[in-house]
Amino acid sequence: QVQVVESGGGLVQAGGSLRLSCAASGRIFNINAMGWYRQAPGKQRELVASIVSGGSTNYADSVKGRFTISTDNAKKTVYLQMNSLTPEDTALYLCNVKAIILGINDSVFNYWGQGTQVTVSS
Repeated sequence: QVQVVESGGGLVQAGGSLRLSCAASGRIFNINAMGWYRQAPGKQRELVASIVSGGSTNYADSVKGRFTISTDNAKKTVYLQMNSLTPEDTALYLCNVKAIILGINDSVFNYWGQGTQVTVSS
């Protein structure tokens, strides 16, 4: 019913930048929140940044001042601008969408993309 597709990952040197995009589509009535998580090998998935429909944002301490999350509501797309990347940022980055879908107005559903790999070389 809802598709979530990420793009923009890749290989970058330490100190470089990348911009991730995540587009949601399908039977969406309203998007309540969108966010980026990451998971490195052998580690738990962690929240990187999130943004709610009102515009409030939340960042992991490790990325504050370096990463910026933003949305294009008309396109149902969330972006993650990542600057000053370090090897510790290497992970699979996954997009999360919390949405109300058409026809089921009393529940918020959680959707995930397949992820986009970010690799930062030293």
